[in-house]
Amino acid sequence: MRLRSLLAALLCVLVVAPPAHARTRPVENLDAATIPQLIRRLDAGTLTSVDLTRAYLRRIEVVDRAVRSVVVVNPDALAQAAESDRRRRQARAKGPMDGIPVLLKDNIDTTTMGSTAGSRALRVPPRDDAELVRRLRDAGAVVLGKTNLSEWANFRSTASTSGWSAVGGQTHNPHVLDRNPCGSSSGSGAAVAASLAQVAVGTETDGSIVCPAGQNGVVGLKPTLGRVSGDGIVPISSRQDTAGPIARHVVDAAILMSALEGKGVDYASELGTKPNALNGKRIGVWRKAGTNAEVDRVVQSAVDVLRRAGATVVEVELPYQEQVEAAEFPALITEFKHDLERYLKTRPGAPRSLAELIAFNEADPVELGEFGQELFLEAEKAPPVTDPEYVERRRTATGLARRSIDEVLAEHRLDVIMAPTNGPAWRTEYGSGDAYELGSSTPAAVSGHPNVSVPAGFAGPLPIGVSFMAGRWADATVLRFAAAFEQAAHARRAPGYLPSLPS
Repeated sequence: MRLRSLLAALLCVLVVAPPAHARTRPVENLDAATIPQLIRRLDAGTLTSVDLTRAYLRRIEVVDRAVRSVVVVNPDALAQAAESDRRRRQARAKGPMDGIPVLLKDNIDTTTMGSTAGSRALRVPPRDDAELVRRLRDAGAVVLGKTNLSEWANFRSTASTSGWSAVGGQTHNPHVLDRNPCGSSSGSGAAVAASLAQVAVGTETDGSIVCPAGQNGVVGLKPTLGRVSGDGIVPISSRQDTAGPIARHVVDAAILMSALEGKGVDYASELGTKPNALNGKRIGVWRKAGTNAEVDRVVQSAVDVLRRAGATVVEVELPYQEQVEAAEFPALITEFKHDLERYLKTRPGAPRSLAELIAFNEADPVELGEFGQELFLEAEKAPPVTDPEYVERRRTATGLARRSIDEVLAEHRLDVIMAPTNGPAWRTEYGSGDAYELGSSTPAAVSGHPNVSVPAGFAGPLPIGVSFMAGRWADATVLRFAAAFEQAAHARRAPGYLPSLPS
């Protein structure tokens, strides 16, 4: 209980740094503050980006001793914040991300902070920043640091534990510290939940944005494949990988998504805040019922929220799931070897091939300490991407995943499909891998369609989210529904940093 008491006391005072000058005043509740609220204060001169950035840095210094979600802090963060303040004083602010602190998953290339994918083999920094990092800087964002991840984005071992890497150790779920934050964007999800940054960037191949969002009780958008540049991101598969925003509020996820895409799209302006935003809408609910009673209860509560708001809710099942799942994994194995080895050629001083990585891990005293590298060994023997059997598996996986969403949307004349994102977080343990029991990420992940998770309820102190998915390029649509649900449900709450749960 000493840890919990210490955190509670510190969280009462670590809301923002002391005022830099007479006109500024503290942000009383960083957990509840949205980017639009912060921007209004920055524009009015009652808050500075330096104060905001310093507050998050102090929270990282204190709170992250328990959560362990941040692997490195950017030494230039305060200088970037000061530059943002200068732009604002000169009426040259770049937009709604200017001066806003953001954390990046540590598989996104940054020259000043590196990009390890959690592996000690990638400790030599990359030569260039990832394209999305350049876009964030163009938007004026303050790059606060890098977050831990499941090593190699959970694609090294069949028994890997989410949130563990040889570089960052084990990240903890801030709601209950001995529970898992889910991978592989575990550090980004946990850091945002713990208010260690205003927003963060994660990446997903299948579930690695939406699962950490759901399990840590925050918002996560897996965008349509191709909306965000994958340049300079350590890959699993270019056919499924995408970066995306993680935030405590849907509006913040929308603002960050606009900056990541960098093409003048303003997702926040398309959210709408009318109280009747759900009235007359048709929503399919894919319950995935019977696996976990607490999830079933939360999904039913979400359905009740939608119906009270005037939506028509239609029960649906998504077809082809067994065929999609059977084809997805062997396709990813081939793509991983091809795409990773292509990426490694951009990293001077790092291993140049999967075979060299395998040898590195076998010789390293830390890498194989908690689990093995069975997926590396399997991928090293994988056929090339020209192999006809691989080509057919990818065609099957992507084609049937798209049909599973598109056909259900058309058949029932739906606007979106809602499904549970996650079950209650499991206890973090090593040896047998994650105790993962329920998720809904695969159809959108394999098809490349957009998918957003939003807090929906709790199993005791453990968050449960629901996901909204729709057709290709319907990112604005799923964000709109997530925002309307968020406003109607008011389900999110700040983490309690409980050491454990009763037996």
